[in-house]
Amino acid sequence: MGSALVPLTLLVLLLTLAASQPNKDDWDIRHFHINSTVTSRYATTIITSRVTNSMDESKEIEFHVQIPKNAFISRFRMFIDGQVYDGVVKTKEQAQQQYTQAVSRGQSAGIVSSVGRTMEEFKTSVTVAAHKKVTFELTYEELLKRTLGKYELQIHARPMQPVADFKVDVYIYEKAGISYIDVKGGLSTKALANAITKTHADKQAWVHFYPTVDHQKTCDSCGEQGMNGDLVIVYDVKRDDGLGDIKTSEGYFVHHFAPSNLTRIPKNIVFLIDQSGSMHGKKIEQTRTALLHILNDLAEDDFFGLITFDSSISQWKRELVQATSENLEGAKVFARNIPASGGTNINDAVLEGAHMLNAHPREGSASILILLTDGDPTSGVTNPEIIQSNARRAIAEKFPLYCLGFGFDVKFEFLEKMSLENNGVARRIYEDSDADLQLQGFYEEVATPLLTDVTMIYLGGTNLTKTNFSQYYNGSEIVVAGQITDNNIETFVPEVVAISSNRKVTFSNTKPSVEPSTETVAEGLLQRVWAYLKVKQLLEKEVLLSGPEKEKVKKETLELSLKYSFVTPLTSMVVTKPQENKTEVLHKPKEGKRQRGYDISFKHSHGRGRHHSLLLNSNRPVLQKNGHVTRNRPVKSKHISPPLNEDYSLSYASLPRDFKIIRYESLRPSTRLLAKHPPPATSAPLTHRFLLKTENLSLPLCFDITGPAILKLLYYPTRVLHINGELDSETNGGFTKIAIHVTADHHIEVETEMVTVQKGQAVTRYAGQEIISYGSVNVQRSNREINVTVDDMLLRILVHVKNGHKFLWPVLVRWPLVSSAEGISALKPVDYEEAHQQQTKLIINHKNVHVTRSSAHDYSFSSPLELNCWLSSPDDALQRPHQDFFTAQI
Repeated sequence: MGSALVPLTLLVLLLTLAASQPNKDDWDIRHFHINSTVTSRYATTIITSRVTNSMDESKEIEFHVQIPKNAFISRFRMFIDGQVYDGVVKTKEQAQQQYTQAVSRGQSAGIVSSVGRTMEEFKTSVTVAAHKKVTFELTYEELLKRTLGKYELQIHARPMQPVADFKVDVYIYEKAGISYIDVKGGLSTKALANAITKTHADKQAWVHFYPTVDHQKTCDSCGEQGMNGDLVIVYDVKRDDGLGDIKTSEGYFVHHFAPSNLTRIPKNIVFLIDQSGSMHGKKIEQTRTALLHILNDLAEDDFFGLITFDSSISQWKRELVQATSENLEGAKVFARNIPASGGTNINDAVLEGAHMLNAHPREGSASILILLTDGDPTSGVTNPEIIQSNARRAIAEKFPLYCLGFGFDVKFEFLEKMSLENNGVARRIYEDSDADLQLQGFYEEVATPLLTDVTMIYLGGTNLTKTNFSQYYNGSEIVVAGQITDNNIETFVPEVVAISSNRKVTFSNTKPSVEPSTETVAEGLLQRVWAYLKVKQLLEKEVLLSGPEKEKVKKETLELSLKYSFVTPLTSMVVTKPQENKTEVLHKPKEGKRQRGYDISFKHSHGRGRHHSLLLNSNRPVLQKNGHVTRNRPVKSKHISPPLNEDYSLSYASLPRDFKIIRYESLRPSTRLLAKHPPPATSAPLTHRFLLKTENLSLPLCFDITGPAILKLLYYPTRVLHINGELDSETNGGFTKIAIHVTADHHIEVETEMVTVQKGQAVTRYAGQEIISYGSVNVQRSNREINVTVDDMLLRILVHVKNGHKFLWPVLVRWPLVSSAEGISALKPVDYEEAHQQQTKLIINHKNVHVTRSSAHDYSFSSPLELNCWLSSPDDALQRPHQDFFTAQI
């Protein structure tokens, strides 16, 4: 079993909340949480921030967040005054029409801009009334790319003020096993290091970063405005040298192929260096420095060539030469004296480089052509289409062409298309002090070819992503996803055929077929990986096509983007906002153009009962139920009754699959329940209220449970682990105890002031804040919460105080991967539709259910939110006797 590092670019985050000129006294960030779950290289990150307007007047609060350029946004929502405002993914044309209408009314537009080498910034704002709160929640997904043999999880935090409730929770699960994990970056130094806890157990790893307010003022880049730095998590995974890691679930498969113990293939490499006048100064100096380092790294059995170009081309040698000491010294002298003047003749440079490689083929070697330029073609052939056509004919798919665009004056789309047409990639080199290191870093990615002409074969597979790769480099990874024909795992046979040096090699399973995965796979995960890869590759393919073929690929890409709610260059996310004269359109930037940062300028608005739209353009999708795109409209404010004068506690569960409103009526707050089992009046016996989560809708469903009870919060039919909660003896008083039963003789009981652990006959009580570890269970207690991790699950138990009385409220922060998990906390969310007729009904699994408007407090936040909800009987809401969730003992 080999071991290799794998890179994880998961998240760089920037949160800025302010009025036009940020003033720390104008707003208060009540909590700021980042929760990232990485399962088999697919990362889902949820960013939640709650902000209070501390002023005596309405203020506009902005939310800025940076996400990886390769990520797809899959959800954005805001919680304001008991309402949830969800984003809906639409076609770009629909979004543009809405945007145009907004501009014609004099409303302003927002912008999404590139803010760095790997990040994009998304920004929105909302006007918040005096002393009111808003909660922002953003979710995005990304398939992590392996580069130079490691995953890096990078979190850049700059909340603009110290935050009392600041948390970063990361969970990593790798089927192959995690052999190493470390935490680096500026936010891991000095006192901040004490705020980090790291746990590693074979296939799983947990990292928690909980800095106090004092911690947030003591790091190298911290101060009165809080943290401004990076947290970088680096880990590697165990790898074998065979077929690789294949996961199957629900008719889909994902194959990660990254053998390492292979003989390196000698390479033939030609560098095409732009020495035009625009490269004068620091650019050419950094290019010389990088080239000298690269020459030092060439192996003696490599052959290389150097070609410089301005208006004409110059060769160091007319043919490839071996990387002997003597030749390398001569090449270094040439590199140190590369001048910078003249025009840019890209066409002749590419043709000469291709000729040099084609003229000296070597059996058992891999050829590579690398072009570095900082401008558009200005000499010789200047038509981009003709240059691309010439390059295709000269290279003839014999080797890849990699194009490096130096700075922002280059026409990046031209380089990108030329690279993709020749099995390469285009990369931007940023004008910065480390540009030479960027050049060296790219070379290192392609420095060690291990396989060429890689073909991934899947007998019994269909709807496959890309299966042919010209070269495989050490430290990288090939990922293929697809569907298993008729979901018949018995006939599914994967195989990889490639060339290693001068011989053909085959990687196959020693067994006749792939066995069904026994490892836990989150429901729908592999399907989303397939969709993510498919959309990414279709977007690349579209760049290469024209005419009807281009439109066909574009249509397929759009259909997938809408089906999975990915916000891509073809789609936009529309969010209805409770503001007057507020429509924002956030356009995803293209890598090929220089991006500038823009501020959003708005007029203050205090109108009521009107909604306008926020449009977010990015690169990502959202999964819709039953494979259909739901086109729901958020409930308008004119239908929202004022909150009832009742104080409810609230828990998140979810609705059954099929859930529609067929009749609707705007109800007064005094309207009572129309369901079969009406909720009790104020004088009725003890009740507790629960909320069933919905997807992309303003109103959740809620129901009451009567009397003292012990509830099944989470349990597995196939595992011993289960979690129960004992409801308080006061109305809407939350839970007094929560018990986690790990095994038959291993139990953890959580109360507001104490954690009790029982292992067999031994009982230990903890009242402090130390970390309690028992096998796969970790418990960490603080003043206002208890975090419990069990295998792949994270349960956060919040401690609330109401009228001087403390109670517990469980929040399932990270759901277990096991799709068979059940319980009040494990019901899945659904969508519904609404119609406006005489009274309000829902359809749940083809059954009419009467509901009415009500409200409740959501205690799943550290500072409770008041939300409106549809109130139903528990049996109707759950579509089963609610007593099924009762248990006799805690």
